[in-house]
Amino acid sequence: MEFDVKTLSPEAVPRALAKAERYRLLNEPVEAESICLDVLEAEAGNQEALAILLLALTDQFANGDSHVVAEAWKTVARFSDSYEQSYYTGIVHERRAKAQLAMKTPGSGPRTYEWLREAMSWYERAEAVRPPGNDDAILRWNACARLIMRDPHLVPLGEERGEPLLLE
Repeated sequence: MEFDVKTLSPEAVPRALAKAERYRLLNEPVEAESICLDVLEAEAGNQEALAILLLALTDQFANGDSHVVAEAWKTVARFSDSYEQSYYTGIVHERRAKAQLAMKTPGSGPRTYEWLREAMSWYERAEAVRPPGNDDAILRWNACARLIMRDPHLVPLGEERGEPLLLE
C-alpha cells in the first residue's frame, strides 16, 4: 500500500530537527530517520537534517541491513561541503567497523581493521580542510587508533598480533 506523505511547513523544520535528535538519543533511529526525510522534503539541502539522517542510518548498521548502508552512502554524497563529506565518509566506515566488531564474527578482525583505517584516512582529509576550532575529525581519528591498539584481533590481513612469547 502506498501513501502520499504529508509535507512539513518551513516554520516547523527547527522543531522537527530537535525532535529527530531526541529520537536518536533515545535509540530510536528509525523515527529520527523518518523525521529527517520529512525535513529534507521541505528543505532538500538542509545540512543539519543530512547529518542527523546519516547518524540515524549508521545507528542501524548493527542490524546488518545492506539497504541502510546504501542509504548512508547516498546521504554522504548530498553534503555540499568537502569537510562534511570527508568527515561523514569517515563516520560511515567507522560505524560499519564497530557494527562488524559487535557481531563478533570469527575472523572479521582484518576487515574491521581495514574499515577503521579507511575511516582514519577520511578523518585526515577532513582535518586538512576543517573549520577553525573544529577538531572533531581528530577526536574520531584518535578513537579509531585507540580501538585498534586495544584489540589484538584488529590487524591487517595476514598479520597476527598477540601476546609476546616468554622465553626462559
